[in-house]
Amino acid sequence: MKTRNRRTAIFFTAINVASCIFAAGDQTQRTDTAVHGHYHVVHAWPILPQGRVLGAVSGVGVASHDNVLVFHCNERTWPDSDELMTKPIALPTVTLFEGRTGRVVAEWGENRFAMPHGLTVDGSDNVWLTDVVLQQVYKFSHDGQLLLTLGERGVAGNGSMRFDRPTDVAVAKDGSFFVSDGYRNTRVMKFSAEGTFLLQWGTKGAGRGEFDLPHGLAIDRAGRVYVADRSNMRVQISR
Repeated sequence: MKTRNRRTAIFFTAINVASCIFAAGDQTQRTDTAVHGHYHVVHAWPILPQGRVLGAVSGVGVASHDNVLVFHCNERTWPDSDELMTKPIALPTVTLFEGRTGRVVAEWGENRFAMPHGLTVDGSDNVWLTDVVLQQVYKFSHDGQLLLTLGERGVAGNGSMRFDRPTDVAVAKDGSFFVSDGYRNTRVMKFSAEGTFLLQWGTKGAGRGEFDLPHGLAIDRAGRVYVADRSNMRVQISR
C-alpha cells in the first residue's frame, strides 16, 4: 500500500521504558513518591450501585468539567484461551462518575460492546472507544449518542477501513485522529475528522518504526504522536 511508504517521512524516536519510573515490587519507592507528590488514597471512590462491580477496567478519561468516564467489562473477562466472545455485554460498560464525589452520574453502553478496550475524551468531550473483538472504533457524544463508527462489526482485516483488535485512539487539535491497531496488525493509522483514511505506518518488529503490540496513544501540544509499544517495552514518538 502506498501510504505505508509515507512513514519514511516520519521521524521516530524510541524511548526504552522497561525500567521507567519504578522497579517492580519496590513498594518503598512507590510510597515515598506518593508522599512527596502529595497524593493520597480517596476511600469509597467511586460509589457504585448496590451489588454492582466495574469488573476489568480498560479505559479511563476526564471530561472538561472534571467528571470521570470509565470503560469497563462488567462480568466479562478475557479468557486464557484468547478466544473472545462476540456476544455483547448486557450491562452498561461506560460509567460517568462525578469527579469530586465519585457518585454515578450516568451509565450507557449496554448490549453494545463485547470486549471494551481504549477510551479517549477529546477536546469537545466526545468519547472515543475501541472494542478488540468487534473490531471497531467508535465516537460518542458525552451523553452516549453514537456519532461515528469505523470498521466492520466482528470482521478482522488489515485494509484501510478494517482493524484487527484496535486498542486506542488519540485525537489531534484539527479533529483528525490516530488509531493503534493493535494486537495483530501492529500499525498506527490516521484518519480525517470525518473518518476518511489518510495514512498508516508500522510493521511487526523491534526496529525503528516497527511495533510489537501498539497499545496506547497520546498527542502532545506540538502534534507529536506517542505510541506505547507494549511488547517491545518502549514508547515511540513520531511527527
